[in-house]
Amino acid sequence: MNPGWRVIDCTQLVGSLRYERGQLVVINSQTDTTTKLPIAQLAVVLVGVQVSVSGAVLAKLGEYDVAMLVCDWRNVPVSGAYPWSTHTRIGARTNAQASMSKPARKRAWAAIIKAKIAGQIVTAHALTGQVDARLAGYPALVLSGDTTNIEAQAARHYWASISGQEFSRLPGSGIDFSNSALDYGYTVLRGIGIRAVCAAGLSGALGVFHRGRSNCFALVDDLMEPFRPFVDYAVFGELDTAKDFGTLHKQHLVEYIKTAPFMANGETVSTVFESFAQSFGLYAEGNITNLAVPQWKGPADASDGE
Repeated sequence: MNPGWRVIDCTQLVGSLRYERGQLVVINSQTDTTTKLPIAQLAVVLVGVQVSVSGAVLAKLGEYDVAMLVCDWRNVPVSGAYPWSTHTRIGARTNAQASMSKPARKRAWAAIIKAKIAGQIVTAHALTGQVDARLAGYPALVLSGDTTNIEAQAARHYWASISGQEFSRLPGSGIDFSNSALDYGYTVLRGIGIRAVCAAGLSGALGVFHRGRSNCFALVDDLMEPFRPFVDYAVFGELDTAKDFGTLHKQHLVEYIKTAPFMANGETVSTVFESFAQSFGLYAEGNITNLAVPQWKGPADASDGE
């Protein structure tokens, strides 16, 4: 797999993308400037509605395992181009995913939700400096398959605790700075997830919990859940709040997501997501009986102070 790490944002670009000798050529029609980027360094490319992309670019991005997400005017992804994995077990893993038992799916979803809520507890602590006793009790309440929807109950308490009662999480609305930043951060995270799932030879459409005839990446939406609290911390803890979510905020958020350690050993989201996708493949095939889900432990400076 291509070890590229850079996330390139062309959502506001008015121009075109071309390919030239191993490089992505970004042509800005408004400023009449050209920027060349080595494709071997890229992980995800975000494009907007005013960008034209050559067939050579699409072919080379696929060859180098680079995910491209096409976003609408709200920076919400509406389509994508991704590599056809050459993973040697892609057929076996697709069959294994399709034939996973209901109990196995429910156990996996419960483990994912427990890790997500545990990460939310850490984020709330890092942002407020307090341990929220009510939020801390939710992981123990998660049943197989989260049949009582503890995820939603924890989410309502979580958003209120980290952002104040006046904030409402409205995905895709773009009504304020925080919602816009969260949407953008999750878009970047989803691109990283698409890349990891494809590299593991998994079928993105075969999810554990998420469903939808039009969702090619239901599995990505499942596996990215434990990483969301990391993005939440980046938005509420690392960005200077403003009226509008602008270019500099995007750059800062992308830089944090791709470089800040997710695990205590220094591993980033990209590396951890890749390992998690591989583990899920082993779980789907029955090679391991328990799915180990990565958990956000908080920013490095908070960990160092414990």
